[in-house]
Amino acid sequence: MNLNVALAMPVHTARAVFPPRSLDPLEPSVNLLGRAPIQDFHSPAGRSLLADADVLITGWGCPLIDETVLDAAPRLRYVLHAAGSVKHHVGEACWERGVQVSSAADANAIPVAEYTVAMIILANKRVLQIARALHSTRTGVLPEQLFPDMGNYRKRVGIIGASKIGRHVIRLLAPYDLEVVVSDPYLDDAAAAALGVVSVSLDELVATSDVVSLHAPSLPSTRNLMDAAMVQRMRPGATFINTSRGELVDQDALLARVQQGDLYAILDVTTPWVLPSDSPFYTHPNVLLTPHVAGSLGSELERMAASAVDEALRLARGEPLRFRVRREDLAFMA
Repeated sequence: MNLNVALAMPVHTARAVFPPRSLDPLEPSVNLLGRAPIQDFHSPAGRSLLADADVLITGWGCPLIDETVLDAAPRLRYVLHAAGSVKHHVGEACWERGVQVSSAADANAIPVAEYTVAMIILANKRVLQIARALHSTRTGVLPEQLFPDMGNYRKRVGIIGASKIGRHVIRLLAPYDLEVVVSDPYLDDAAAAALGVVSVSLDELVATSDVVSLHAPSLPSTRNLMDAAMVQRMRPGATFINTSRGELVDQDALLARVQQGDLYAILDVTTPWVLPSDSPFYTHPNVLLTPHVAGSLGSELERMAASAVDEALRLARGEPLRFRVRREDLAFMA
């Protein structure tokens, strides 16, 4: 299939996500309409490229693709997003006119899952707490005297949300001698068994897990999913990990529980995105804060480019999209 492909995103996004080598596999399978991205769909240059484009490869910051844009792009049949959510730039008109949409959300999920698994293993081994003790005392530390329960063997890990990230976490944890349970209202027992885990209620998960890791999408229905009651239900000595979104957690309740001294928290996301400088989360010894480093950064960005390029090559071969997003999926996506 002879396809004309154009990029649509800010220049800084293109530079970060699409190093020159990442686009090389497209040629000669498709006709790449230049390596400079469309930044403004209404500029003369943008309209010229739109007029010929069968495929748009989009990235963070892509302008909204609405009726006006589609009117200027009569050939457009595919939007391949080299990032996660498509809600911010794929307008209603795209779905109404049958434009097929793909997302690199699965590729973006991988580094989040890798970060999460690393933190789970460190949390059960009590590495962060033992390291703090060593830095503080500057002398010999006897880890098992401090944490006689330390270790990963047969510990229970609770995954909240069988999302793309949640499923990658489950997959990466498979080689470990851990008991993994999952809570997701849309995951039945058979689907959980296929993933190699056990489906349990949210109440049971938070009350019985040594590590509770949050991977649900940010939706109106998930706001304060981890409310004060759920935070209090976590077992003493447990670790709570959030790589999802801060608004899914009652942060005041979480802080109060952490300040009791019997809960640990690893927070890659908070609300607001950057906490006030006087937030006790910064200084409490039971808390590890990271500035949303779990998502794709640095070299990991090119994985999303590779995902979008692979989708374009599939189309060129007459194959269906691997990571197609359908309109009805949006209700369950961040």
